[in-house]
Amino acid sequence: MNKSGKYFVSILVKSEDEAVEITKRKIGIDLGISDFAITTNDLGEIEKHKNPKQLYKAEKQLKKAQRSLSRKQKGGKNRSKARLQVAKKHEKIANQRKDFLDKLTKKITDENQVIVIETLSTQNLMKNHKLAKSIGDAGWYEFVRQLEYKAEQKGRTIIKADRFYPSSQICSACGHRDGKKPLHIREWECPNCGEYLDRDINASKNLLALAK
Repeated sequence: MNKSGKYFVSILVKSEDEAVEITKRKIGIDLGISDFAITTNDLGEIEKHKNPKQLYKAEKQLKKAQRSLSRKQKGGKNRSKARLQVAKKHEKIANQRKDFLDKLTKKITDENQVIVIETLSTQNLMKNHKLAKSIGDAGWYEFVRQLEYKAEQKGRTIIKADRFYPSSQICSACGHRDGKKPLHIREWECPNCGEYLDRDINASKNLLALAK
């Protein structure tokens, strides 16, 4: 039984592995906060997957439920009911996040043979108090975990860029590197070739290049 009062049963079964079609598609994935994932494939198709921000959207209701819980007398029936309401709200947020990640990782691993992702040190990023809540809400760690096991099941290849690979510092058009930029700089013009660059799209193109 979980905290919201639901019971679960686990059943182990044997099944035949489903045949997965081999594809030649390759994709580079840059993770972000405003847009959860920015992808570029070898056909030049660019896609931005919006961050659903489940915790952010439910935060007002969650805080209201938590305040209600804090006012209830310990040991009373009303406190148990209030605790259950808080647990259900947390569970709903977790389920919405899991559903989003499950559908996105399935789509990516179904369509691509080679998947290039950046190596993120989530623990270090969470030390930034301004970004910690947003990073936790996004679920980057779970996204990568799901990508890895689904890729293995389907015979896909996951390539993780080196942790210090400067994907957002290199011009994807000419290869010029002009240094680290503050997070608020989202677009700029390459000083070498004049290409106008979107930070996230540029990073996903550079990650895709590692698949070649």
